[in-house]
Amino acid sequence: MNTSTHHAGHVAVIGRPNVGKSTLVNALVGAKVSIVSPRPQTTRHRLLGIATIAAKGDGPYGQLLLVDTPGMHSGQGKSTSSAMHRWMNKSARGALEGVDAAVLVVEAGRWDDEDTLAFETLREAGVPVVLVANQIDKLPDKTALLPYLKKVTEGRDFAGVHPVSALKRKGLEALVATLLPLLPEQAALYGEDEITDKSQRFIAGERVREQLMRQLGEELPYATTVEIESFVEDTTGKGGALLRIGAVIWVEREGQKAIVIGKGGARLREIGTQARIQMERLFGQKVFLETWVRVREGWSDDESALRTFGYHD
Repeated sequence: MNTSTHHAGHVAVIGRPNVGKSTLVNALVGAKVSIVSPRPQTTRHRLLGIATIAAKGDGPYGQLLLVDTPGMHSGQGKSTSSAMHRWMNKSARGALEGVDAAVLVVEAGRWDDEDTLAFETLREAGVPVVLVANQIDKLPDKTALLPYLKKVTEGRDFAGVHPVSALKRKGLEALVATLLPLLPEQAALYGEDEITDKSQRFIAGERVREQLMRQLGEELPYATTVEIESFVEDTTGKGGALLRIGAVIWVEREGQKAIVIGKGGARLREIGTQARIQMERLFGQKVFLETWVRVREGWSDDESALRTFGYHD
């Protein structure tokens, strides 16, 4: 019989772009709730990943409400000065409101000014911070890990330090064992079968945007966003319920529209196909997805357009 107490609470997952925050959240939840790609700034919205930890032996158990956030950056230079990037930084900082603890995710073997910025932001928030050195599987010299951890923790107060590989799910049990006791002793805040606070409509748009991040060139994904125009469950067919989803991919220039569509519409079809497969896996039912590409000049630096496309508190 497990004699430990049930803990539940909110944990902000913070760090600079492209350190694997969303991969870590997905690994802890045990399902793909956050989209991932090799490109920085893939995550644009705050998203709650719900990890329900079952009782096991005498170990801690409970519910981690993981607040996945956009990567924090210094905001220097033209590429990070748009309304979109200002909103993302604001969103990352806003994620600290009302949390019980935080995870600072860094790339194992590396610490730069943006890591310092993230740490200072967490220190000002006054919540216990657990350091996660992610991607240890990519560290060329494993003997350098301990000296690195000693250096980056010197003069910084962490509630725990964990080297992990979120991608390979290594080191996660020890991380959970550190996080749960930092949370209030209370009953679960969500049902055992819930994995996120976001709607299926939101998730559908993110799956399309994930394919844009994965399949387009270096800069173009950042000039795109996705709006779900229609989301209807059709129960009239013989093959069971079917989700009919209409998604608009917005770009900033006509030339970008042609690139997204591709020769003979090939790229747009591939984006739609891969997004549909991801949706069907997560929703557990058949999906009919239609996609269109439209132009709205300068949307990423237009406060009104951002609100229209769902970038608001």
